[in-house]
Amino acid sequence: MILVTGGTGLVGAHLLLDLLKAGNKVRAIYRKSSNLLVVKKVFSYYLSSEETELYFSRIDWQEANLNDISDLTKAFKGISYVYHSAALISFDPADEKALRKINIEGTANIVNLCISGGIRKLCFISSISTMDLTPGEKEISENFTWYQEQNHSDYAISKHGAEIEVWRGCQEGVPVVILNPGVIIGPGFWDSGSGQIFNRIDAGLNYHFPKTTGFVGVRDVVSAAIRAMESKIVNEQYIIVAENLKFKKVLEMIAKSIDKPAPKRPLKPWMVFIGWIYQYLAGMLFGKKRQIAKKDIKTLFEHTFYSNQKFISDFDFQFDPVKQVIQQTGKIFREQR
Repeated sequence: MILVTGGTGLVGAHLLLDLLKAGNKVRAIYRKSSNLLVVKKVFSYYLSSEETELYFSRIDWQEANLNDISDLTKAFKGISYVYHSAALISFDPADEKALRKINIEGTANIVNLCISGGIRKLCFISSISTMDLTPGEKEISENFTWYQEQNHSDYAISKHGAEIEVWRGCQEGVPVVILNPGVIIGPGFWDSGSGQIFNRIDAGLNYHFPKTTGFVGVRDVVSAAIRAMESKIVNEQYIIVAENLKFKKVLEMIAKSIDKPAPKRPLKPWMVFIGWIYQYLAGMLFGKKRQIAKKDIKTLFEHTFYSNQKFISDFDFQFDPVKQVIQQTGKIFREQR
């Protein structure tokens, strides 16, 4: 049986669907506060009503907290393979302790149970945020070094710590593979991640920022994870990025996909700083979540490029163009709004 963590998230929901369609027996863990119906909603984007009910009913749901060893031990019974995609994503400095607790300690618990349970293989979904550019190079590749002195978000630090735990599991005999996706685009989660961009452009987004980074469709992330898990390749790490694009270009494609005007005005650093001050005060006075830390402001103006050649070469893989992914996601968004 296969265990999936983070099954109620964008990657996890799509992963469950593809695993079930392939005839696998799947168990998914979820938090008490999770809404399982979002998974059924994602299934409905790709299946008929009857098929949606059928596949959803085949999921063995197990309530578990990544930091509750008792819960996890029960969830691991009868498991041979593990996809670990659960994580807390936050750029609010107030969540720094929670990020470490869930992303690092939670992953350590998963790894420990993989070791004690003799798990055949662990696939960990990480992030390109853990990868730094090697001096003298133009692109980030898997031969990167984590430079402690560089500026990293609390989220990136927590995912780096999680990767260290996975490599520890590798040293203790667990076959592993780590995937580092770029910004993941896909349907169903319009209030989080890249889904928020569709919502904001739909509501009327005026500004864009010049950042360049890697983007990839959620179906490619899932396909890559399954291909890596089912292969004989172990103890490797892969960048999962379809294209390196400017956010301005991506925002324009999203706007076109939902028949809305694209943002025209470029954000300036001083504008973001003023926005940070407002969020800081709102957080202090009213407990509102901040979307960016002061130290992360400059990342909105950086141009970072990632190489996907290792995964393409090892798996003869072809990524879907980001434009195509956005068009498909935009179509679903229009049907849902």
